Amino acid sequence: MSCSLSTHVLDLAAGVPAAGVVVELLREGAVVADARTGADGRARLAEDLDAGVYTVRFHPPSSFFRRVELEVTLTDGHTHLPLLVSPYGCASYRGS
Repeated sequence: MSCSLSTHVLDLAAGVPAAGVVVELLREGAVVADARTGADGRARLAEDLDAGVYTVRFHPPSSFFRRVELEVTLTDGHTHLPLLVSPYGCASYRGS
């Protein structure tokens, strides 16, 4: 199986995509890929991954949330994982 992962970070407080956010992809505690979001808040993290459990670590533009980690199971195909962040909360969902 071959998997890929992309993300999109939105700064809800500013009402704009969050550019320059560091995003890391880990498997069993080791970083297997990293990226920085572009001007549109998007980043493509990895292609040709093995299916399995991964941790996605965001370093968002928030004075409160210093790091947000999500543990996800990647299966065959592409997964898009957006992060919405503000000084008061954050949320994520499986995008299309």
